[in-house]
Amino acid sequence: MSYFLGIDGGASKTRCLLGDEYFVVASGVSGPCNPVRVGLEQCGDALLTAITRACDAAGMQASHIQSSCLGLAGAARAEISNPLRDVLRQIISGHIEIVGDNQIALHAALGSDPGVVVISGTGSIAYGRGSDGRITRAGGWGHAISDEGSGTWIGRTAITAIFRAADENQHEPRLLQEILRFWNLPTREALVIKANAPTAPDFASLVPTITVVANEGDPLARSILSRAGSELAALARIAITKIFEPATSVLVAMSGGVFRHCAQVRDSFVHELAVRWPEATIKSDIADPAFGALDLARRAAANSDEA
Repeated sequence: MSYFLGIDGGASKTRCLLGDEYFVVASGVSGPCNPVRVGLEQCGDALLTAITRACDAAGMQASHIQSSCLGLAGAARAEISNPLRDVLRQIISGHIEIVGDNQIALHAALGSDPGVVVISGTGSIAYGRGSDGRITRAGGWGHAISDEGSGTWIGRTAITAIFRAADENQHEPRLLQEILRFWNLPTREALVIKANAPTAPDFASLVPTITVVANEGDPLARSILSRAGSELAALARIAITKIFEPATSVLVAMSGGVFRHCAQVRDSFVHELAVRWPEATIKSDIADPAFGALDLARRAAANSDEA
């Protein structure tokens, strides 16, 4: 029996799927694994923890894994992929492929078909492949300068909107009280200090709170989630125009926790993209990048056997 490993290393968690030729046999989850944000050491620890947990759940040794594929932010850079590959060699002896997290999402969403996947999790990016094989992207340049429509963008935008309302002497938004409660802060002034701390807080962690308030009809929260969907549709259109001719039918997929858990962002994205690119066909299911990584691991093993 051959075993394969697929890992989605994200900014909030690491998901590992262990499978045979046909099925997922076990999974493991650990903490954040974005090497750009948490550093190589913590990233390596998260990877080893997730792999060990998956192997323990399956009752097998990691040394039995034939082929692995890891999708990580920044993985195209040798200074990131090479040290992490050395870390993984501590427990895995088989083939190890390390690719960008956008690549495993695209594969999970579309396989080898042309089209665009829009990812919205802690960060965001639109990533696509044309009918001629050309690759394109839009966004995804980091939380400080980009990542429009992402969880980080949503949380930061909510706080910005709260203080704009205060500047305009509007009624204190309900969203302020809910964010203070979630972050266990006593006052609005304490929120100012936390939001502007030298080490940025986890703005993306506010998304569930904002979503609940929006679902209860709060206009400020709803406007923020609608804007997020519009920003993501703008990224999709930019990516599409780079590799497809005008008025071309394009398959577009969604991936990431924001799309998965926030219906209003999905609805806004679908509506706005229909306006910006009417020929887009949007897949309703949310692609799971870890399954894309697992399938790429299987394919790498099959190609090796054929060679």
